[in-house]
Amino acid sequence: NTNIKLISVVGFPLGACTTKTKSFEAKEAIENGADEIDMVMNLNWFKSQLYDLVQKDIEEVKKACGEKILKVILETDFLNKKEIEKACEICAKANANFVKTSTGFVKNSIGAVAKNIEIMKKALEGSALQVKASGGIKTKEQALQMLKSGASRLGTSSSVEICQYNN
Repeated sequence: NTNIKLISVVGFPLGACTTKTKSFEAKEAIENGADEIDMVMNLNWFKSQLYDLVQKDIEEVKKACGEKILKVILETDFLNKKEIEKACEICAKANANFVKTSTGFVKNSIGAVAKNIEIMKKALEGSALQVKASGGIKTKEQALQMLKSGASRLGTSSSVEICQYNN
């Protein structure tokens, strides 16, 4: 009897499984109670500039999600500014609900940084997509910087520490 949402990830860790597999994972997760789906964008296809395949992949997972929220994880550590902008454009065309910085799986990942959040937010101007900053957010100051940079949600394993208010 809480309003805590259950979220499941599909295509983890690098988005390399087939679209059919991701769609099945999303449907199965929703049937088992997931309220939202986070999918990892197919980085191999994206880096190979197979943008139509990337868009179709996201569209099919969104269809599997129905009205549930779909967040697309870009793994911004692997992308330059132009690639982040292109990935956001593809996600908007595919009707995703959020773009997200990272899975937190990549070793030595920098995760969410203000510069990338700003790029994502600017690339999504005029779109209904929102930005989720995730990865490496450990302090209240970092959390506030992500929000100031344009994130509407944060992903962190340090939420208790961040929310403790010290005078």
